[in-house]
Amino acid sequence: MLDTPLAQVPTLSLNDQATDPIAFAAALGGSFERFGFAIVADHGIPEELIDRAWRETEALFALPDAEKRGYFVPGGGGARGYTPFKTEIAKDARHVDLKEFWHVGRELPAGHRFAGEMAPNIWPARPEGFRGTFLELFTAFDRAGDRLLSAIARHLRLAPDWFDPAVADGNSVLRLLHYPPIPADAEGVRAGAHEDINLITLLLGAEEAGLELLDRDSGRWLAIKPPAGAMVVNVGDMLQRLTNHVLPSTTHRVVNPPPERRGHSRYSMPFFLHPAPDFLIETLPGCIAPDNANRYPTPITAHDYLHERLVEIGLIKK
Repeated sequence: MLDTPLAQVPTLSLNDQATDPIAFAAALGGSFERFGFAIVADHGIPEELIDRAWRETEALFALPDAEKRGYFVPGGGGARGYTPFKTEIAKDARHVDLKEFWHVGRELPAGHRFAGEMAPNIWPARPEGFRGTFLELFTAFDRAGDRLLSAIARHLRLAPDWFDPAVADGNSVLRLLHYPPIPADAEGVRAGAHEDINLITLLLGAEEAGLELLDRDSGRWLAIKPPAGAMVVNVGDMLQRLTNHVLPSTTHRVVNPPPERRGHSRYSMPFFLHPAPDFLIETLPGCIAPDNANRYPTPITAHDYLHERLVEIGLIKK
């Protein structure tokens, strides 16, 4: 892992969107087309909120195992609450991932039309302040995601607000990830090679080494190392399908650390930005060309697509 070359993913400032939205959209879209990834600084999520969220995350995963498992919902697909260590497995992987996680979703009012598809949140009794912190962080991620989707729409020659109705009640998920210390002879890796399911993923906490992408041009694994405080953003399979692979969903993984770091935990906070369950993933006409025939002539709803993929990664049993 120490010899893994660094991916030359550009670091963009989201502040530039306000001054030159066309140039920012071109830079973001270009990075996605090349790597499936971008690094975004000045994302607008307050540093104080992020620091508070890290403290709450560490306190949550430090709880006794039996207490954490009290928030696990068997058969719930990991949609909300706690998912224990060694539960999720990357598609076609031989070993389960060396991680545990907690999911926070969108809060819906009583009687909402998606109440049947989007489970209510589960809140732990401790740490105190957890609920308020992560509802605030979810909203902040939501806002940053809307700004990035606006740039993606511009890049695709769509109206800047094209994604707004698609994600207004989106089934987005904020995942709190803990990769515990691992022994030198551990089977598997912290997160096996995979692609994300959603439209885009916004990730905080990638400063700690381990995140790698599989470069399509060279076939090599490349390390991603963002500046402190910056966000790593990547294309998910739903956006890849919507754009007929114009914006590719890139395989990535989290490898185990070198021996001197294996006694340390790793934490990260990805926000998986999803459309609403009834959003129809149908190939955009502008992404079909003579040299790029429509790969997906049959549309599928976001809800059905998500269910298919959760079965593949072992969070829902057939």
